[in-house]
Amino acid sequence: MYINRHIVSALTRLRATFPAVLVTGARQVGKSTLLLNSVKEAEYNTFDDYILFDAVNRDSLGFVNSLQTPVILDEIQYIPQVLRTIKIRIDREQQPGAFLMTGSQQFELMKGISESLAGRIGLLTLSGLSTREIDGVVFDKPFLPTEKYINERLESAVPVLAQKLWERIWRGSMPKLYAQPETPVADYYSAYLKTYIERDIRLLTQVGDELSFLQFLTACAARTGQILNLSDISRDIGISVPTAKRWLSVLTTSGLVYLLQPYSRNVAARVIKTPKLYFMETGLVAHLCKWTSPETLENGAMSGQIFETYVISEIIKSYQNAGQQPPIYFYRDTEKREIDLVFELDGKVYPVEIKKTSSPTTLDSRHFSLLPNAEKGTIVCLYEKALSFGGSRIVPVSML
Repeated sequence: MYINRHIVSALTRLRATFPAVLVTGARQVGKSTLLLNSVKEAEYNTFDDYILFDAVNRDSLGFVNSLQTPVILDEIQYIPQVLRTIKIRIDREQQPGAFLMTGSQQFELMKGISESLAGRIGLLTLSGLSTREIDGVVFDKPFLPTEKYINERLESAVPVLAQKLWERIWRGSMPKLYAQPETPVADYYSAYLKTYIERDIRLLTQVGDELSFLQFLTACAARTGQILNLSDISRDIGISVPTAKRWLSVLTTSGLVYLLQPYSRNVAARVIKTPKLYFMETGLVAHLCKWTSPETLENGAMSGQIFETYVISEIIKSYQNAGQQPPIYFYRDTEKREIDLVFELDGKVYPVEIKKTSSPTTLDSRHFSLLPNAEKGTIVCLYEKALSFGGSRIVPVSML
């Protein structure tokens, strides 16, 4: 069963503008499926095919010149040297939407693109399914904590019971778990980690001790939603800080982790400079941290972190699916006063708090005043209705 993806509109827009489009993202988020279902007339080639891989290595020019466009080149990261040959054909033919590429990692890809295809390629990032996509909601505008957005979103909002929400957070957003719901969740993520470590990690960096890397991944998962502290993580795992920094770069470039940067405009002297770490896949966090059911996750010590991670990942997906960079930051000063999210768009600042509660109070918005000249603040929570509340507004999590 194919689930319609909201990023199709951005893909169509970029195909009409650029000769090449690259869709990056973590493994198994649906990059190949997206292209195969969106551009059905395209020829399909995957560099997971070792015979094709060897043939292209031997004669990349002959291979590229033989392609009938539009063409899909899957897992392009395995053979980045072909990008230079693609550039030659693009410059010769100037055909929009001719080359559609996917890559599970951005590290070597971005290096090759900056050298070969700058100005010729549109870039998109695909993550797992958004809640909107799972529910079949057509509304595809990026989330913004404004009255205009809320009024537009009200028409398509799908109420969600807490039990269903925590089932979704625990299960995660990988397409296979929804296309084939009978798939055992624990088995899926165990196989996912094995593939990720054995293939992507060996490709991206020299990890001498795969067990230590898995422990590092688990330590990061346990700290989702927290200020990044590589010294603390490296001490717990028994690795050096430079190694931890290198491994974190692997997690971010392969799309598993998002580093939310601190907001500092007009308050630079008082805010911290360290980012917060968020996993893009809550199901993977639950698996790594051994939360074996939605109920244990909801009632566990990490439930607040996981809920915040879910909300932020949904917001990020709404921007990625529109082909945009999310204009989000967090605020925390030296007195440890914090605002979970700060949107900065068109010269305006919008503070947002994320609370795992169905009964928000005015205390939840007490730090909004720390941002001078900010717009009306928003509390995203489990309350079932959108309404004004003590000078701020409440937005149900179902309206992301």
